[in-house]
Amino acid sequence: METKQKTMITVETKIHAPVEKVWAFWTSPDHITQWNHASEDWHTPRALNDLRPGGKFLSRMEARDGSMGFDFEGTYHSIQSHERIDYSMADGRKVRITFQDNGNHTTVVESFDPENENPIEMQRSGWQAILDNFRKYAESHSLY
Repeated sequence: METKQKTMITVETKIHAPVEKVWAFWTSPDHITQWNHASEDWHTPRALNDLRPGGKFLSRMEARDGSMGFDFEGTYHSIQSHERIDYSMADGRKVRITFQDNGNHTTVVESFDPENENPIEMQRSGWQAILDNFRKYAESHSLY
């Protein structure tokens, strides 16, 4: 029996901020809780992040009305500060995030294995919406 290899889904954004600020906002739990949602009716009330190979992360994502929620969690494999993060989600799917330093702006590219429950385009648009929220947050807040 032949198994079909799925193509990774990729989303990206250009953020008008230096890579040091983008990295700090991406990796700090205090910031993650502010931007990690696909729409305004969701939020992340709690985030934990042990940013090191073998370290774990968890973001508790919930509907604001309390009707549903889930833990988005995984384990880091490789960290290259200000450049790249590789991790596996709890279900084993792989994710790679790259941070491209372009001086006064940073390009963030996320590639991830799709899951089998939802259509590819729905997954892409959900991850892109979160990345767009991240861009808005990073561009509108100061680092300290």
